[in-house]
Amino acid sequence: MFNIKNYTRDNIKNDILSGLVVAVALVPEAIAFSFIVGINPIIGLYTAFILGLVTAILGGKPGMISGATGAVAVVLTGLAVEATVMLKSSGISGEALSIGVLQYIFLAAILAGIIQVLFGVLKFGKFIRLVPLPAIYGFVNGLAIVIAMAQFKFFEGQNWIMYVVVAITMIIMYYLPKYTKAIPAGLVAIVLLTTIVYFANIDTLLIGNLANLSEFKGQLPSFGVPETLFSWSAIKMVAPYAVIVALVGLIESLLTLAVLDEMSGTRGSGNKECIAQGVGNISCGFFGAMPGCAMIGQSIINFSSGGLGRLSSATAAIGLMVLVASLTDLLNIIPVGVLVGIMFMVSIGTFEWSSFGHLKKMPKSDAFVMVVVTIVTILFDLAIAVILGVIISALVFAWKHAKIYTRSYFLDSDTKVYELDGPLFFGSVESFNSAFDIEHDPKNIIIDFKNARVMDSSGVEAIDKLTQKYEKTGKKITLRHLSNDCKAVLKQAKAYVTYEEDDPEYKVARDY
Repeated sequence: MFNIKNYTRDNIKNDILSGLVVAVALVPEAIAFSFIVGINPIIGLYTAFILGLVTAILGGKPGMISGATGAVAVVLTGLAVEATVMLKSSGISGEALSIGVLQYIFLAAILAGIIQVLFGVLKFGKFIRLVPLPAIYGFVNGLAIVIAMAQFKFFEGQNWIMYVVVAITMIIMYYLPKYTKAIPAGLVAIVLLTTIVYFANIDTLLIGNLANLSEFKGQLPSFGVPETLFSWSAIKMVAPYAVIVALVGLIESLLTLAVLDEMSGTRGSGNKECIAQGVGNISCGFFGAMPGCAMIGQSIINFSSGGLGRLSSATAAIGLMVLVASLTDLLNIIPVGVLVGIMFMVSIGTFEWSSFGHLKKMPKSDAFVMVVVTIVTILFDLAIAVILGVIISALVFAWKHAKIYTRSYFLDSDTKVYELDGPLFFGSVESFNSAFDIEHDPKNIIIDFKNARVMDSSGVEAIDKLTQKYEKTGKKITLRHLSNDCKAVLKQAKAYVTYEEDDPEYKVARDY
């Protein structure tokens, strides 16, 4: 929360000035991401205001900026398409169709927010560390490609002027920051090209041609309960998208938090950020906005401009709303080509180009994960891609460690010792079983687990079964250096366990 005692005069000045810069920088992306979903741009602008303000107050990292993002917008595109098809099949069309689709998007925001709050309350924010780096590379690269592909539809039916506007925007976005970062390059491109197009009366696609924002002039978001909130069929349809939105939003938000932690040298709270994102998205659903998450680009702009406190992100959100409420007529005359050019540059900046260099050096399994996550992100959605990346990485890890090593020797002619080394779990059970020569072993067998670790119930069950096999052949078996937890879980083998002073203390992961 805000603590005015922590602010000095310079802090307040820096936060307000930085917040105003970010407020302007939020406009083009909020509008562009709304176009990706196929909804009125005012919805994305409302998201930047509502979610930005809530996370500014409650978030886990002061100065972090939240709003409408490409990652969430791409997921909502699928929901909008499915909702449109369903509503059309019911005979709904025109403005009623657009309003109906929005009701499903608002419901998705509420459900996703509830999931995110639960993640924070249950302190699941720390699990972002389980996402391996190759999966993150794939996620980011796939997102960049999807954002770029979403722009192609705006070229349909347009003349060569559209391509020129896009090209000039990209040139400004690329070269201007090399000379000055005092003014956002996107803002310069918007002002310059809008002025030229307007006064030269150039024929090109404008925001006002796609959605008239003037009708929202002076209008603030208002509270309303989505019609779909109490419809079980709507909840069933929206729930899968809501889960994906929640996961994608948390992944991007927590990754952004980690980047800002590194930049600032201070540590934010992942669990607090989960709750803030959740409360913000629930608020979006009830105040007519689409869900969103943290914005890494704007957050970095804010930090780089000196906005290190909560006042900066709050100023950005409030400043944006003031801008939207008073200058909608100007927003209408912005060429769509400028927004497309900005989004192409966002896509290029989002793509992790260094991953190509890493691809040559990283293990083949990691390279496979990165490529798979990228492809799945493009063809399906981001959350499935990241979850799949985690699963593949976990299976690869299990495969690499799915072997337990054995050294055997004779104490005397009637006693043989097996010394085990490595983890005993579901993946290494097969190599564990193949290590013993039950038929030809002598009368007394000692299995020493001093350098091994029983990881799960599959490992415990393997010990029990091995004990039974030796017992059937009339041979005596002794198990040494098992943890107390492991001994407690054993069933058949309890009678064959010897107790040592240096028994390990690890716990066994159980599934029963």
